[in-house]
Amino acid sequence: MNFLAHGWLAREGSDGFLLGNLIADGVKGTDLSAWPAPVAEGVLHHRQVDAFVDHHPRVAAARARAPADGRRVAGIALDMMWDHFLADELGGDQWRERDELIDRCYRLFERHGAPQRLAQMVPVMVREDWLRRYSSLAFTTRAIAGIGTRLSGPNRLAELVPHLEQDYDVLREDFAILWRDTRRHWEVSPRLS
Repeated sequence: MNFLAHGWLAREGSDGFLLGNLIADGVKGTDLSAWPAPVAEGVLHHRQVDAFVDHHPRVAAARARAPADGRRVAGIALDMMWDHFLADELGGDQWRERDELIDRCYRLFERHGAPQRLAQMVPVMVREDWLRRYSSLAFTTRAIAGIGTRLSGPNRLAELVPHLEQDYDVLREDFAILWRDTRRHWEVSPRLS
């Protein structure tokens, strides 16, 4: 769910590579032969970044701080919080590069769509400009609660919102270390594909 972070890490790659990074959460299975090579490379890159992030000590600590009832879905909320912190951070000196990337992502979604698992959400995300609006904590927490309505059972994501607000400063510290480490290992240099 952290489209902005994956987009930023892949922004120096080709449009196909960037698209693969953006749609990876909607792509099932390991057989990517139906996808053009740059898109498949992007999907794999996204999955490798996710594995790195999921096993990062700061993410483990953030999950452990979440209320017990919300730990199963905490990863979804944390992904969206990481995009919140990134959107806010990039809104400073890098706002122009951030906005160019966001516009590029939206154009790719409009041109290529998204896999079935993301097909309903992506047009709304583009139309409502979620990637820029993630810089607002209020918007991000509403989006987290909204995603929770799509899951079965009680809305555990909505229940996590007060915790996310109370843990905000520590989560920002977690993000700073996580983002530094993730960029060091996974930011793509310019690609020709």
